[in-house]
This record gives sequence, C-alpha cells and structure tokens, in this order.
Amino acid sequence: MGSAAWDDLVHHLRELEVLDGARALLGWDEQTFMPRKAAEQRGEQLGLLSRLAHERITDPRITRWLDALDDQDPVQAACRRNLGRVYERERRVPAELVDRLARAKSAGFASWLEAKERSDYSSFAPALERVLDLSRERATAIAPERHPYDVVLEESDPGTSVSSLRPLFARLRDGLVPLLEAIAAKPALESLEGRFELGGQWELSREVARALGFDFDSGRLDHSEHPFTVGLGAGDVRITTHLRPTDLLGGLGGTIHECGHALYELGLPRELGGTTVAEAASAGLHESQSRLWENLIGRSLPFCRWLSRQLPRHFPTQPVSAEQLYRAQNRVERGLCRIQADEVSYNLHIIVRFELELSLFERRLGVAELARAWADKYQQYLGVAPATDAEGVLQDAHWSDGGFGYFPSYTLGNLYAASLGAAMAAALPELWSEVEQGQFSRVLEWLRSAVHRHGHLREAPDIVRAAVGERDPVSDLLAQLWARYGALYGVAPCADATRVP
Repeated sequence: MGSAAWDDLVHHLRELEVLDGARALLGWDEQTFMPRKAAEQRGEQLGLLSRLAHERITDPRITRWLDALDDQDPVQAACRRNLGRVYERERRVPAELVDRLARAKSAGFASWLEAKERSDYSSFAPALERVLDLSRERATAIAPERHPYDVVLEESDPGTSVSSLRPLFARLRDGLVPLLEAIAAKPALESLEGRFELGGQWELSREVARALGFDFDSGRLDHSEHPFTVGLGAGDVRITTHLRPTDLLGGLGGTIHECGHALYELGLPRELGGTTVAEAASAGLHESQSRLWENLIGRSLPFCRWLSRQLPRHFPTQPVSAEQLYRAQNRVERGLCRIQADEVSYNLHIIVRFELELSLFERRLGVAELARAWADKYQQYLGVAPATDAEGVLQDAHWSDGGFGYFPSYTLGNLYAASLGAAMAAALPELWSEVEQGQFSRVLEWLRSAVHRHGHLREAPDIVRAAVGERDPVSDLLAQLWARYGALYGVAPCADATRVP
C-alpha cells in the first residue's frame, strides 16, 4: 500500500479515536461529576459525537483503503481484519433497522426499570421479545450464513464462537458445581466486621493502586455508583470505585479490579494509534487483566500479609490480621446476585446467562418461558432459586438494551487469567515472596510483555496461547479454585490441583 494512502487511513482513524475519546470523556463525567440538570444537554452532545463517529466508520473511502492494504505488513494485516469487521458490520445493517432497534432498546430499558421495580417479568416480556427479534434480525443482516449468536459474540470477543464456548463452559460448570456444593456443606468463613472511615479507605485505595503500578500522572481515581474504567487515549485512563464504611474489602476489591483494567489500557501500544492495533483485543482479554489482579493477586495470602501491614496507618484503632483478611477475602456464599458473587460461584452466574441467551437465539427457549428457566438453572447449578422476578430474571439490564453476547466475556476473562497466572507463576519463581513485600513491578512487566504490548495485533485467544502455550484454561481455573478453597474449607481438591497462595 502506498505510504500516502496508508497515511490517509491512519489520519482518518486517528480522528475517529479522538471522537471516541471525547465521547468517553463525556460519559465518564456523566457518571462522576455532571450536575443532574445537565442530562438533556449531555444527551445532545453525545448524540452529535455519535453521529459524527458513525459517519467516519461508514465512510465509503474505507473500502478503497482496505483493498489496498499490504497483508505482508502485520500492522496493516491486523488493520484489515479489525477495521474490515467493524466496517462490514456497520455497512450491512440497514439504517431503518438501526432506528427500529435503537427505539426498541430505549423502550426495553424503560420497561425493564418499571418491571424490576414491580418485580413483574410478564410486563417486560413483550419489550424483551421485540429487542431479541430485532437483535437476531440484525445478526442475520450482518452475516446470514453464520450462527446469529456468533455474530453478536464477535462484537465483544472476536475469535470466539458458539462451538468453542459451549464445551468450554460446560466443562467449567461441571467442575464448579461440586466445589460449590462441597463448600456449602462446611461452616462459613468469617466476614470482616466493623466500620472503616471513608477518608482512610480513599487513601488506602490510592496507595494500593499506586503500588500495583497505576500512574496518577496518566489517570484518576474517583467515585461512581458502579465502578468502571475508561481509556480516553494516550496518557489518560480514568478509574472509579465505590467505597462503603462497612465494606472495606468490597470497595478495595473494586479498586484493584478497575486498576487491572487501567494498567492494560496504559500498556497498549499507543504509538500505533490510528491503526486499530492500539486497542484491547477483546472484552474477555480486558477482563482477564482485572481478574488476575483482583483474584490471583488480591485474594492471595501473600497480598493479605502485605495489606495487613498497611492498614494501621489508615485505621489505627482497628487492627486486622493477615489471616482475617485472607479468610474474609475468600468467603464463599451461595447467592442470587451476580455482581456480589464470590470467586467460586461467579462463573456459574455467567454460565446460566450464556446458556439462556444462547437458547433464546437458537429459538429453543421462548421469552415467555425465560423466568422459569432462569429459576430452574439457578436451583440446579447454585442450589438457590429466586423468590421474585426482581432477584431473578430481572436482575441485569443487559438484555433490555440488546446486550446479548457480552456476558461470556466475564468468564472468558477468568479463564484467560487462570492460564496467564499459572504461566506467570512458573516464569517468576519469586512471585509470591515479592507480592508479600508489596513488590508488584515484575507482575506488571510480565503482563506488559505477554499481553499489553500486543494490543489487537492478533485475536485474544492467539495472544493468550502465545503467552501460555497449550495450557487448558478450564483445568487451570479449577485447579486454582480447588487448591485455595479446598485448603480454606477443608474439602478435597481435584487430583490435578496445584498449590496456589
């Protein structure tokens, strides 16, 4: 490809990145500092920027630029794959279908809010049926020859498919259910009781984020109702957390989780901006970075030993031992709420949702039957069943807004993190002694080399495979969980479980 044409494409995409960064900044402000009365004006601002971004991503010149790319150049080949996928998706969906689906999503979200407040799934079902029908219609318009669920999966996790996820998740489910049952038969671990002053929690969150490698000259930590991370471009990544006086570990865990996302964003190859390569490879790989820090590192005994030595500076009148922290961090409890789930049960919540939405897409399950199917799967996999629609099928907003195919990203992140963590521990024999001393730089360096610096040069499964070899992520995750929680609860781990802190 001629350098002038390549330069034109990169310039075009760089402008699109700037627009996306501006939209993200407005979205961050909307959830952090925006005055309530600015909502209508903010909607107009975001609407205009969204229209401008859509015009650029559907620019007819993109076809000519894509045709001229040099597949011998790895960056240009990746750009053809990444941009071509998005361009074809946007180009193939008729404008009138985009409009109908947008209206259905808006109505669906409003209907979901009302239905959840009344705990009445039947009042939401017609709106969900319409969103589902239009989502399947959109998938067919994009790729009529493919499984419609593969099409929606690709928007979050390119490189995955129904044929790969179905057996992967089934194996994980069959390994997690007996572990959860074994733990449920044992006495519960103690939670961490007491009130922890919010000022001290903010200082602690900042201290921990800085220790993990978060650069406060390239980002911020602020409050929001629901913690999130947003990358606004090179040198600007915002994270938020939600701290509560009676939930020290929940708030700190949220900070560590979002910090993991931020470290990934800060490690992307920003020098390749405007090529589609300076982006995360998938939602699942992004989630793997937050889960690795939150679960593998943050729930480990060495980390708890280091953390216990930091707490007295922030809460001098509330002594907490490393063992108390470790047991409270790894408390397992059967429950109905996904976002409050522990490490052992969390993936079962996701697998329920994956199996249900896949059945909906394959028309093996009707919308009218969804609430009952939800309750049955929760009883079967987690040993609990919702008493109301609000704590059951109406728990999440994702489906009301057409968010099909996104839930698997959470479990993919846990699976990727398990294999990455196992490979990292093998490569860093001093890992746990360094963590106990609050030294995390080599963890970050390993992740930078194995994951971050590759951006979206390759698909996420290929990036992970190159980093860990032919490891089995299901075996890795089950081994880690059985080892840690088997020791804590006195249940026998599976035969191939290996000791993790």
